[in-house]
Amino acid sequence: MLLLLQQRGGMTAERLARELGVSIRTVYRDAEALAAAGVPIYGESGHAGGYRLLDGYRTRLTGLTEGEAEALALSGVPEAAADLGLQTELAALELKLSAAMPKAQRERAETAKRLFHLDVAGWFRRAEPVPFLALVANAAWERRRLRVRYRRWAEPKEIERELCPLGLVLKSGQWYLVATAESGPARMYKVTNLLAAKKTGNTFERPEDFDLAAWWSKQLDDFDARRYQGKALVRFSPEAVEKAPDNLDADSVAAIGEGTVDQDGWTVATVPIETHAHAAGELLRLGGVEVLEPTSLRRFMRELALEAAALHA
Repeated sequence: MLLLLQQRGGMTAERLARELGVSIRTVYRDAEALAAAGVPIYGESGHAGGYRLLDGYRTRLTGLTEGEAEALALSGVPEAAADLGLQTELAALELKLSAAMPKAQRERAETAKRLFHLDVAGWFRRAEPVPFLALVANAAWERRRLRVRYRRWAEPKEIERELCPLGLVLKSGQWYLVATAESGPARMYKVTNLLAAKKTGNTFERPEDFDLAAWWSKQLDDFDARRYQGKALVRFSPEAVEKAPDNLDADSVAAIGEGTVDQDGWTVATVPIETHAHAAGELLRLGGVEVLEPTSLRRFMRELALEAAALHA
């Protein structure tokens, strides 16, 4: 109540009750308790009345709870805070930070909140349920070992492991657990692929030199280095060139931009590719493309086209 009155100047008992989720009687009782404690709070009757603080009074009772401290790192990503069950703490944190600001800075912060919104999920994706996220995050915070059952691509499809959770990463709307198993290196586990998870009674020592952000950045670099298995010489129609930025990765788009235009107005470029199946799927989304080399990919594209033609005969 004190923070709201400090931030907004004056509020009716009804509005305070609504904002704080309490009864009007509780607001009256708490206002009396604040006044008895020496806080210069006073009430005004009438249509424009309500509770106010004496001009110039500012409380410094803005200490953060443990939950609010945890939510601090997620203050710019409310979706992540909601996934972790910290939305209530985040709201309280924002109120305390706002109350601690001078009026001019508070107004700029409120304006920025109205002007900017961060949506972490990728296009054409719906948020997947992550039922074990809060448990995993809590285990990482407490440095408790996790016993998990996990679904993966390789055989066997389902595995059970005891993990030491080192941290969580939110990438394009997907949560990943970074953890070690026994004495092995750190690996990433997609949280939505956890079929079961529970904390054990055993704790672990988190390596003091482990930097989660640096580890993740290196994994991304290594992934880019591994995923390209070759190159392909491809002709792109003008329409395909226009579609490329919305359908291909940045490396392929950059390669197309460095290509040459032939006499038919098509762009000829050498683009990096992963597997034939992946390359064909990406290129076919563009429509007007012709693979010139390698012959094996050109043949693969032809076979896919013939299969599609036969189905639609």
